[in-house]
Amino acid sequence: MKNICELLGIKYPIIQGGMANIANSQLAAAVSNAGGLGLIAVGGNDSEWLRNEIRKCRELTSNVFGVNIMLLSPYASEIAKVVIEEKIKVVTTGAGNPGPYLNDWTEAGIKVIPVIPSVAFAKRTERAGAVAVIAEGTEAGGHIGELTTMALVPQVVDAVRIPVIAAGGIADQRQVLAAFALGAKGVQIGTLFLASEECPIHINYKNKIIEAKDTDTIVTGRASGAPVRVLKNPMAREYNQMAAGGATLEELEKLTLGSLRRAVFDGDLESGSFMAGQVAGMIREIKPVKVIIEELFSGINEYKNRLEVI
Repeated sequence: MKNICELLGIKYPIIQGGMANIANSQLAAAVSNAGGLGLIAVGGNDSEWLRNEIRKCRELTSNVFGVNIMLLSPYASEIAKVVIEEKIKVVTTGAGNPGPYLNDWTEAGIKVIPVIPSVAFAKRTERAGAVAVIAEGTEAGGHIGELTTMALVPQVVDAVRIPVIAAGGIADQRQVLAAFALGAKGVQIGTLFLASEECPIHINYKNKIIEAKDTDTIVTGRASGAPVRVLKNPMAREYNQMAAGGATLEELEKLTLGSLRRAVFDGDLESGSFMAGQVAGMIREIKPVKVIIEELFSGINEYKNRLEVI
């Protein structure tokens, strides 16, 4: 089994999370230039938006970068063709089954790495031709599953023969080391990159991350079967109050319509959706992407040697 660095052609075994409306060409290029795998997250954007972002990214980095595709997007079929036409090397997928596109992508030489919430889904995507999987625990920000990273990662590692990348709840050297102890071959990082200089979100969003405490995230949408982890604010509290009071799905969707964009672009502290993982409480300053990545992997052996093992 190849390690993640050999498989993807990167220096550090780290993938940047596919954060919709956030992970654009600027952030992806910064991560790739720093030795990780940067991703352009398509989110709900169309194929022409993606094509433009890919070309912008190529102007900013000569290193490999990838594309994250939300498979429930109405543009998924068009986007699936664009990544082939633009000769993208790596695609990560979420919010759906990549099966219908895997053959075409694999034939085009694209390495496909789905984000998975369960052992069953990991095994299914391995059979379909995925080269690795990202096992994302419920500690992560944004759309989440129910299993924790600590519980999910080792079960997926035991169930598949392809490399497993751990995601959710990783923000410093100790958590990177723990991910490898669980059997992961790499890590995916999202929330930590929100507090990077190159991340294109509003300063209010960045400040909300670095001011967060350990208990400052909340999950909305559990009752509707679409749980999302965000930082607490009036909109998130109102959503859960409405859901507990029996509000309809239509009423809840009306409340959250455009809320992520309001957080990302307007920094709307009242009605924005500030997606972030539980590790937000560990992040205390805004740093360059290069520094963030180097700090994650510096001194790992020293930490390992200091472990007290029975």
